[in-house]
Amino acid sequence: MTIGFYGLGIMGSRMAANLLSTDADLLIYNRTMAKATPLAEQGATIADSPEALAADSDILFTMLSTPEVVQEAATGDKGFLPFMNAQSLWVDCSTVNPSFSRQMANQASKHNVRFMDAPVAGSKAPAESGDLLFLVGGSEKDLDQCQPYFDQMGRDVIHAGEVGKGTSLKMVFNLLLGEAMAAFAEGLNLGESLGLSREMLLDILVGSPVVAPFIAGKKENIANSDYEAEFPLKWMQKDLELASESGYESNAPLPAGNVIKELFAMAKQQGMGEEDFSAIYQLLSNNDK
Repeated sequence: MTIGFYGLGIMGSRMAANLLSTDADLLIYNRTMAKATPLAEQGATIADSPEALAADSDILFTMLSTPEVVQEAATGDKGFLPFMNAQSLWVDCSTVNPSFSRQMANQASKHNVRFMDAPVAGSKAPAESGDLLFLVGGSEKDLDQCQPYFDQMGRDVIHAGEVGKGTSLKMVFNLLLGEAMAAFAEGLNLGESLGLSREMLLDILVGSPVVAPFIAGKKENIANSDYEAEFPLKWMQKDLELASESGYESNAPLPAGNVIKELFAMAKQQGMGEEDFSAIYQLLSNNDK
């Protein structure tokens, strides 16, 4: 069994590293080839082209940034999809919108390739420790084949249904994630503007019933004004945009989500895109600039 992995960014490099512990051969490719070198030193083989990656992979995982990048990687001038073997399996772990996942599944079927959408919940640290949560859309048969590799990269799998349902669930996850982060930043700024200290507010609010549990992992970022990226703000803005598009396509109003995605767009415009998405607090606070 040969596992291919395309996309070695913050998440993909760590996910691929965990696959080195399986009994499969790991074949990797990245547009910036220097990012593949550390994995090659640990035992992975670098494919010299997307064509070579596809031709030699029984299961091909992709972990890429945007729908446009996924589409170019799969079906562009140097796309891998035409070179995948019949009945091989493409597993897209990228955060994309569900209508796009269904579009890619349709393209895969034209090449007699199976498709599964499997975005993840979790950021850099869970990716490194193998504690991601996979949100899967696809057939039970394809899930069974991938289960040993999901187990190596993650702590659990939710099979949400047919193709497109994994990315549907991811849209819900990241909409709530962005809204909760922005709401916390807004509340914290209000408290500070009323004369309460940031230290006291963080100690009282984090872990309380009114704050989402994941905020505990952002407490030190905000306390120290240190926003080294676990999940870059620019990708949260992208995900909220995709959620907005999905709401439009499914006739689901997202009044709060659409306002909050514009807050993240403003933060990105002000140069915060490469910082952690908790840096949205900087946009609102006069005390963190």
